[in-house]
Amino acid sequence: MERSDKIEVKRSEVYRYLGFGHNLPDETTVSLVEDSIRELERVVSPRFFSRSFPLKHLKDGRLDFTCFQVESLDLSKNLKDCERVILFAATLGAGPDLLARRYGRLEMSRAVVLQAASAAMIEAWCDRKNEELKEEALRQGEFLRPRFSPGYGDFSLEYQKILTKVLETGKTVGVTLTDSLLMVPSKSVTAVIGAGRKDDQDEKEDQNEKEDCGGCGKADCPYRKG
Repeated sequence: MERSDKIEVKRSEVYRYLGFGHNLPDETTVSLVEDSIRELERVVSPRFFSRSFPLKHLKDGRLDFTCFQVESLDLSKNLKDCERVILFAATLGAGPDLLARRYGRLEMSRAVVLQAASAAMIEAWCDRKNEELKEEALRQGEFLRPRFSPGYGDFSLEYQKILTKVLETGKTVGVTLTDSLLMVPSKSVTAVIGAGRKDDQDEKEDQNEKEDCGGCGKADCPYRKG
């Protein structure tokens, strides 16, 4: 990966995925995390694709994305006052999966750290592309809501099928979906982002809540923030 394409990974996120919470890891873990990130940087091939559609708010938490309809009270709340949606797919490519599989046979502790580091890396990649979309939206006088992926709250994972089809992820980013709704490569993300012309204080507070996992109903998630 070229230096200009380098994805800045927050070490605190890697440690969180490893289960350290607010505790500091030992020196051996710190060293292993740094080695793993360097290895990942050599094998990732990040890709991103998005499409924008007009949005209509229907009754009872139903949403019309033009290309398909969604029923989700949580997503409806997230998209309040939005006039369009941006659907996107992002991936790190097959490299992280191949690396983790190899170490899974040779050194399990490193394989575990690689999984955590690559999870933090795909989030960082999504954050970077989100920021680019945010800047583009601001030029058009719009404000973006936090991204919302299938599986968050009551936004069913089944919508993964439709998102990958609409975004043609097999062609655009090289991501396919298994029968059990797992993405291949595994370090891939699809999501919905709302765009609207209103940006009041309540929405900012909602965004802060979402970034702390407050927008997702999975209270027992081991990776939950806060």
